[in-house]
Amino acid sequence: MPDWFKTYVGLEGLADSAFVFESMVIPGLLQTEEYAQALTLGTGFVRPDHAERFVSFRQTRARRLTDDEPLTLHAVVGEAALRLRVNGDETRRAQLAHLAAMSELPNVTVQVLRPEDGPHAATPLGKFVVLDFAHVRPIAYTEVLDGAMYVQDPDGVRTYNMVADNLRQVALSPAESRALIRELAGAA
Repeated sequence: MPDWFKTYVGLEGLADSAFVFESMVIPGLLQTEEYAQALTLGTGFVRPDHAERFVSFRQTRARRLTDDEPLTLHAVVGEAALRLRVNGDETRRAQLAHLAAMSELPNVTVQVLRPEDGPHAATPLGKFVVLDFAHVRPIAYTEVLDGAMYVQDPDGVRTYNMVADNLRQVALSPAESRALIRELAGAA
């Protein structure tokens, strides 16, 4: 596991809340094991002999959402992520059912951003995360092809928070999103 990702995982473990935007895949904390395995192997960035360990680690991280002091997660997910064919229809159906179930947790909010919702502030961006902490300033995080960028400057983090606010406004409501996810799960 690269050092830049170890840093992120450490910060995620200390965070009280996280906002995550993913346009093309389901956010890692909300992935089923089978979806994560297929996605990990399909990207080619993780050696096949390391994939199982990588997926197991991701599943361990996901327990933060259901532990005694859970992480509060607000995820905005592009509709393309819901339609991405990962390891066939059954994997996709199970992933969408899991996503809908997770969105019912009191600490998890999921919103879907559809193409027909029009332009939004994240149009030029890919995945990004804003982590909030109880006693220190928030940090924004975004991945690049061979690493990650951490934004700690208050003005920079404020920009990411403005984008997050815009996405919350443009995306479907949590209830509408859950209904769409369930509809797509039934059609898979």
